Amino acid sequence: MESSGTHLWLVLWKAYESLRAHAERHIRSLGIGFSEFAALEVLLHKGPTPVNGIGEAVHLTSGSITTAIDRLERKGLVTRCDHPSDRRARLVRLTAEGHTLIEDAFREHQAAMTQATAGLSADERRQAIQLLKKLGLHAAEQIK
Repeated sequence: MESSGTHLWLVLWKAYESLRAHAERHIRSLGIGFSEFAALEVLLHKGPTPVNGIGEAVHLTSGSITTAIDRLERKGLVTRCDHPSDRRARLVRLTAEGHTLIEDAFREHQAAMTQATAGLSADERRQAIQLLKKLGLHAAEQIK
């Protein structure tokens, strides 16, 4: 079996695309877009967060994340509020409706991704996570 860096990159890319397609299909079935889901998930796990902080966490440009937050606000899923210690900043927080939606959606998403990754045993998934983290940290060091 080939073990070159290029072959590994291609295999990772194809695996990522397959898993992302599965995730996107599931998220669309929930009636929200991928960027909206990602933003809601950040707020669920990190609490109230500045718009730019959400964008950084989900790798979206400031324009894209602002548009996603605007859509979520129009749907009544998030609100913007003043930052308690920085008068220049605004925080985004989940509404009660938004919290319920993303809690349920994330639970369903976890089950869908467990199903999508069921080609590996739990032990193999742990190994893959460990190895991919090691690979990612090393690659990140190389571009500094």
